[in-house]
Amino acid sequence: MKSILFNLGLVLLSLSCLGQSPLPDPLEAGWDGKAVCEVLEENEKVRALKCTFAPGVGHDKHFHATHFGYTLVGGKFQIIDTTGTREVKVPTGYDFYNERIEWHQVLNVGETTAVFLIIEPK
Repeated sequence: MKSILFNLGLVLLSLSCLGQSPLPDPLEAGWDGKAVCEVLEENEKVRALKCTFAPGVGHDKHFHATHFGYTLVGGKFQIIDTTGTREVKVPTGYDFYNERIEWHQVLNVGETTAVFLIIEPK
């Protein structure tokens, strides 16, 4: 009987964790132990983040739930994700939308400080 209850508990625990990532979200992830994103607004419907990356600063491996992004100040980044490693120039004013990003890690390899606005519906 104990083993049945134990197995049932494991199944319920697994089901409760579906859709959650073991990785940090953008706010929780930082770089070298320091935050790179700050909350501009959070309520029951939305969370808005401002993420700032000076040259040589990145964002440790993290996931993204559904979000819209807007580049306030562009820059050049090295991105590592499920497709490999690449360098990307992100221009000021560039916007993007993603249903979900399972994981990625970024590093500002440019010479300017880049700033992004990330808006996540709840």
